[in-house]
Amino acid sequence: MLHLRVIAPADRSTEVIDLLSAEAGVTHLAVLPGAARQPQGDLILCDVVRESADRVLQGLQRIGVDTSGGIAADDVELTISAAADRAAEKAPGSGADAVVWDEIAAKTGEQTELSATYLVLIIIATMIAGIGVLLDQPILIVGAMVVGPEFGPLAALCVALLRRRLGVIVRSVQALTVGFLAAMVATVLSTWALNAAGLVSKEMLLAERPLTDFIWRPDALSWVVGLLAGVAGMLSLTSKKSGSLVGVLISVTTVPAAANVAVAGAYGVWDEAGGSAVQLVINLCAIVLAGTLTLVVQQVSWWSLARRSRRRPAAG
Repeated sequence: MLHLRVIAPADRSTEVIDLLSAEAGVTHLAVLPGAARQPQGDLILCDVVRESADRVLQGLQRIGVDTSGGIAADDVELTISAAADRAAEKAPGSGADAVVWDEIAAKTGEQTELSATYLVLIIIATMIAGIGVLLDQPILIVGAMVVGPEFGPLAALCVALLRRRLGVIVRSVQALTVGFLAAMVATVLSTWALNAAGLVSKEMLLAERPLTDFIWRPDALSWVVGLLAGVAGMLSLTSKKSGSLVGVLISVTTVPAAANVAVAGAYGVWDEAGGSAVQLVINLCAIVLAGTLTLVVQQVSWWSLARRSRRRPAAG
């Protein structure tokens, strides 16, 4: 359930109240006339189940509340209310499957910023994975996956492609491109430094590495893993179940491959560097493709559910 705070100009307040009152998934509606000062207007509060949240937000924007007033939404962690239970029963669909598109767009849009924190995290993750590649240590690879922050820009790119947001597309691609290039350059430099200190060597890269050689040997399973990662990542985002485990699933196909490109390039083993680069590109494309298609399926499913729910009263 979401808690909405709506500031509506006095001349549109009645229209907003009527909209919210007519929605079965809205409850706990309260109106404070003239309470808002910046911008001026009536303050309208309500709770809305996630199944109805997207429809309500779209309706408020059609009225123009987003330009003449304001809309804010917060997650409600606990609701003890018979009225809320009735609203959830009346709203079509399941809250666990509901997609609030404005929430997803806002959440992913924030993660396209090419910030210092993002760069530091992806550099550290790739450097850790680079050491894991040389030592043939899956534990280090998993550790790098947890640190890797590339899930944010990848998810933002999927959402932006579906909603045709060119600006977000450009920022997402920029964050991914600059992030991975900076991480690989830093990993090359760190590999040279460790080699000079006698901690690693080219022989370690050329030795048999049965636990991590999948990273630079792309095959049909690379597409399968990438597609599955894209579906899981997007479902976790839209269902608000994203966490470190999802980050691991996404990173399993990206950060280790980038690290292997850098380490192999540092030692001039170009066939392995090339294989890792192909692996990275394949998996990035597969993640974006699967993530975008997952969003399309979810959108079409909810449109169909909404149409069926509108027909029921007429049929009865």
